[in-house]
Amino acid sequence: MPAFFLGWVAPVSAAEVLQVSGPDLLLIGDRNRTSMVRLGCMAVTPGSEAAAQAWLRLRLPRRSRVNLRPLAETDNEILVARVSGLDRETGDLADGLVAAGLASPLPCG
Repeated sequence: MPAFFLGWVAPVSAAEVLQVSGPDLLLIGDRNRTSMVRLGCMAVTPGSEAAAQAWLRLRLPRRSRVNLRPLAETDNEILVARVSGLDRETGDLADGLVAAGLASPLPCG
């Protein structure tokens, strides 16, 4: 959320990928905190976990900047979110995994 100071809006910095931790799990950092983020709106196809993780690592090298659209938080404090790369090539990661045949879409809400 932007901070207001005498009518000036502070710039919002994008989060950075620190690590691809699984086929649908990312360690994300922004300035002074880190969070585990699970990709929402899709489920990795059983048997495709290693390929999905490799696909994510190829598109998200360390320090890649991403945009998060939170959907929910799990009991163990993992944020479930739509995650998009800030470059035009990466786009929405869940949609990319589905298009690559490595995941199936789930209702998103």
